[in-house]
Amino acid sequence: MATRKTDAGTLGTIPRTDGVIARLACARAKTAGIALPPLLKKANLSLQQVNEPRERLAARDQVRLLNLFADAMQDDLLGFHLAQHLELREIGMLYYILASSETVIAALRRVVRYGSLVNEGAFQQCTLGRHIRIAIDYVGVSRHLDRHHTECWMMVLVRLLRQITGLRVCARSVRFIHSRKQCPGEFAPYFGADVEFGAAADEITFAASLGDAPVVGADPFLNKLLVRHYEDALASRRPGRGSFRSRVQNTIVPLLPHAEVRAGEIARRLGMSQRTFARRLGVEGLTFSALLDRLRLDLANRYLTDGDASISQIAWLLGYREVSAFSKAFRRWTGKSPREARTRTTAT
Repeated sequence: MATRKTDAGTLGTIPRTDGVIARLACARAKTAGIALPPLLKKANLSLQQVNEPRERLAARDQVRLLNLFADAMQDDLLGFHLAQHLELREIGMLYYILASSETVIAALRRVVRYGSLVNEGAFQQCTLGRHIRIAIDYVGVSRHLDRHHTECWMMVLVRLLRQITGLRVCARSVRFIHSRKQCPGEFAPYFGADVEFGAAADEITFAASLGDAPVVGADPFLNKLLVRHYEDALASRRPGRGSFRSRVQNTIVPLLPHAEVRAGEIARRLGMSQRTFARRLGVEGLTFSALLDRLRLDLANRYLTDGDASISQIAWLLGYREVSAFSKAFRRWTGKSPREARTRTTAT
């Protein structure tokens, strides 16, 4: 990570905060009497890593961990609930660069610009038009197995805006790539009535007028110092490169319900020829059909475990025109029918 040299010496490093939610989840699970080591092991993590705030936790491991905790605590809104109890200052320097900005739009643009320095798994964009739009793209992480981190971050954004403005901010609209049978009632006070699941992108919008709202307690001197620090860190950062597999998976998922998942279409959306696309998959030891099967199986298991969707709805979400086609594929993957798998999951 980058350091900034000044006349007074070294200002310091950009502290990573991409483990804050995972560590908060561990604390909540421990309070609930859940044994942490077995679940941490399944997520390729250890107590030592969790107990050391400076230890880097891989984004994919955190996604897996929150899924495990949500299942163990039977809390399908775990990410949302964690965001409600998060002490916002635990986000670290990124919180202070927001809280010291002059206006909301300046704060949002800075958190989007510098967010990747403290969270390796997400790339954000902020656009201002008829409304303020914050979009989130996963980098190097397969989006299809996550719901808790995305819902958590959307909630954190609303709480941050409320805290730095003193206003009762509510989202204008919210879009999630993952599916839910219906919108949880708890979302309404923060996300409003316009919430869509199974969308083509993860995004949250606010009224354009909110951008001009002043930040309570803005500190231009602190903000200038932090901006310089983050800009130096950006300039010296080595560009990251996520796996090609995750890029392909994240491109496929929004298209599945529309039955538009063909190798040529995915290659086009990734800006390459079908031949180059096949070669890039081959470098990672993959074929398109095998990757698609694995992705569908992962999603099917998640949908069956959640219990929100019927078998026919799951078939549609996975891009099958007929339930029989989904059942046949699922039996080929697992040796069981979807109904048998759901019954077994419910029983355990």
